[in-house]
Amino acid sequence: MQQDPPAPRSRSAAKDVARLAGVSTATVSRVMNTPDSVEPATRQKVLDAATKLRYVPHGAARTLRSHRSRMVGAIVPSFDYALYARTTSALQRRLAERGYSLVLAEHHYDLGAELRVAGQLVQHGVDAFVFVGLDHEQALFTLLEDYGRPYVLAWAVDPQRRHPSLGFDNRGTTYAMGRHLLELGHRRFGLLSAPLAGNDRARTRGEGLRAALNEAGLALDERCVQYAPIALQAAREAMHKLLALPDPPTAVVATNDVFAVGAMLACREAGVRVPQDISITGVDNTDLGATQTPGLTSVSTPIVDVGRAAADQLVARLEGQPYEAFQVFPADIVHRGTTAPPRVGALKLRG
Repeated sequence: MQQDPPAPRSRSAAKDVARLAGVSTATVSRVMNTPDSVEPATRQKVLDAATKLRYVPHGAARTLRSHRSRMVGAIVPSFDYALYARTTSALQRRLAERGYSLVLAEHHYDLGAELRVAGQLVQHGVDAFVFVGLDHEQALFTLLEDYGRPYVLAWAVDPQRRHPSLGFDNRGTTYAMGRHLLELGHRRFGLLSAPLAGNDRARTRGEGLRAALNEAGLALDERCVQYAPIALQAAREAMHKLLALPDPPTAVVATNDVFAVGAMLACREAGVRVPQDISITGVDNTDLGATQTPGLTSVSTPIVDVGRAAADQLVARLEGQPYEAFQVFPADIVHRGTTAPPRVGALKLRG
């Protein structure tokens, strides 16, 4: 059990920002209160200086020191990905039970944008924060420490135990799926993944498959790896590229169910049977995958449990109660109908 120390560090003042930006304190005030009244280049100089100094306007900082808003901020990578919505829904319900409100924002996998949004929410009095994954700018943690804002990282657990975090073993999800497919006899694999920048979940899920193959004396052919935005159409197009290879994979591991279902759509269009001609697997065990024909074999991730646990941890910290800083939840394969032993003979595409 841990308890947070209450004292934040001393803070930069408007005069410090003015000095660094080469403007007057009055200009700093206008940028913070009426930004449209300041010439864009000057405004940007002030904002850059404020970011560098981790400055929050004095009035807001004074409010933060003396009051609690009973608001928790969750800054997620994207509103488009349904799994983040399920986590934040569970987070909101548990917070509401404890008398807290949720403020939700997105950063589109841009860690610089995540830092800016967090600073704005600090300025507006948000008490604590939930972030997704382990990839964040160091300046984000410095900001939160400076202003005494508790935070928790969700969907993954920090292996070095530097930051309070709770989630599941992302690497283990695709490692287990790779082992399952290897046991069926597959030796040529494909991987459908989100881009890796700012996304440790995608990176570690790719590492999990590679680790399983390495243990079997195999390597993942990089021609069989496709990166795409998390969207059905993008996944469908990526899968068509895999199917067009001279020697396509016999099994495709997708790092989420959206990619897996997009891959299944591409197979139907190409006349490729799942699982007779190719096996496809997902991660997250969504309704999207479960309701396909055949049903998608996927890994059930504890995203609702993560949302509830994040709320419980932050409320405990805000109220000075003991809390578990690190929690790992299980993630297990749900076997359905999209995996089978590899076909015999070459894959034949329609047309």
